[in-house]
Amino acid sequence: MNATDTRAAKAQAVSGEVDFDAIGIGAGFAGIALIHYLREAGLSVRIFDRAAEVGGTWAWNCYPGAATDSESYYYCLAFSKEILQEWSWTKRYPGREETQKYLQFVADKCHMWPHIQLNTEIVEARYLEDRGIWQVTTATGEIFTCKYFISGMGMISEPLIPRIPGMERFKGPLFHSSRWPHEGLDYASKRVGIIGAGATTVQMVPVLAQTAASVTVFQRTPNYILPAMQRDMTPEWEREIKQNYEAIIAKCRNHVFGMAFDSPVGRNALDTPPKERQRIFEENWTGSFRWVFETFDDLLASPEANRMAADFIGAKMRERVRDPHVADLLTPTFDDYPLFAKRPPLDHGYLEAFNEEHVHLVDIKNDQPLVEITETGIRTTKGHYEFDIIVLATGFKAYTGALEAFPIRGEGGQTLAQKWKTLSECIMGVCTSGFPNMFMVTGPQAPFANLPTSIEQNVIWITRCITKMEREGLDLCRPRREAEEAWTAQTADIHRQTLMAEGYKVNSWMMGANREDKPPRVLIYFGGANFYYDALDASAQKGFPELSFEKRS
Repeated sequence: MNATDTRAAKAQAVSGEVDFDAIGIGAGFAGIALIHYLREAGLSVRIFDRAAEVGGTWAWNCYPGAATDSESYYYCLAFSKEILQEWSWTKRYPGREETQKYLQFVADKCHMWPHIQLNTEIVEARYLEDRGIWQVTTATGEIFTCKYFISGMGMISEPLIPRIPGMERFKGPLFHSSRWPHEGLDYASKRVGIIGAGATTVQMVPVLAQTAASVTVFQRTPNYILPAMQRDMTPEWEREIKQNYEAIIAKCRNHVFGMAFDSPVGRNALDTPPKERQRIFEENWTGSFRWVFETFDDLLASPEANRMAADFIGAKMRERVRDPHVADLLTPTFDDYPLFAKRPPLDHGYLEAFNEEHVHLVDIKNDQPLVEITETGIRTTKGHYEFDIIVLATGFKAYTGALEAFPIRGEGGQTLAQKWKTLSECIMGVCTSGFPNMFMVTGPQAPFANLPTSIEQNVIWITRCITKMEREGLDLCRPRREAEEAWTAQTADIHRQTLMAEGYKVNSWMMGANREDKPPRVLIYFGGANFYYDALDASAQKGFPELSFEKRS
């Protein structure tokens, strides 16, 4: 940003004491939504991102096969009816390039570029208690101030790098899947090893297998894999969508997973005769997460119904893998963990890839644990595997990782990392005590749902709170500790009633169980996204009782 831009921003600032009314970190869906809503509220806003392009997750996740698991037409922001009608998706599940182009289109259409500063890494955010404002420092030493500091960095954006002996010795490319080289990587005729078997690997393998000499997946835990059933957007389908967008957006807002699904209200698997239950399962096996939410109401509530669903999915998976031993390794059962206790990936040919002679699976949990990475490959307890490229598809420090990656200092200089060392306490995932005038988009203890829907609902709440403060001449909002304790207790209580509870042997990143530096904790609100959105609305309508407000003069 040049000096003219800085002076203009200062002139626009309501308080006259800061560079911007609001500073946000992250130019993905959250950053784009923040610009729209805060600008509509009359605030000056600047969004920083260390990436060279807008897109957030979709600017970084450029691994082969990267795509959404939500269907395209509701994986979008809803604030502009005009954009909903103008933008055309090409597929049921857009790849990362198409999703990024969508966000660029929104930024173009809404003239957002003056509010976005790319190629700028933030290394510290500090609340200045004597002034009641936030100070943000970049990697180049630039300092900016704001009244409101907002994280839009995403819940799964900070990669989890495993500590495997010898990683520094490998002579070929070795990197986390979310940091796939932007300049591209020639993997044709190369031997590729992938550590980790989650959603990223499920998307990568079918694409890599087309040209790689070999692909070997080192798997710790198998996944329930649902079919994607990708298809092109047709003119007829697009016309139907655009004629019904108001109803589609309403469905997202009122669904437990934030998606435009219908609900089989009152139909339970346990109450349905076996033949009829099988028929309903089969008829709805048409792709996406719809199968879980549009068949029966009790699949995620009843252990017995969940087992029925798990058995059906397992049988479907085994049909597609020729080698019975490989099929056994790839297929979980309810006795391993319940369906949806881990996020099930959508399949674009992953299972069939293991029918190819050059695609291999190694069980590192029960058969041959990893020992080390060598100069030329990976050593397990049973042998050595030679590779030209090693990809760490080892997941993320979910929900809190990005917020702890650099020091965000609240009152008394305490960082979020220090506050959340044993328990990641929050109020509805949007604010946390000890950090005045700071907000988070989809922070810890928010639901894991269709992200654009959750992001937009969060940004609306944040904007309503800020609008109240500006209208009433308030300088500070302080999240109340008692409200934080109440939300944390409610979130934990709901979790205990779900199939994610301890008795079901769940070891999921959704509980932070993949991290060695922290104990597992409840990171997600499991009460249903629609009820969570209702809680946000009720909070705003009641004047934000979870916060205390004050004037400094």
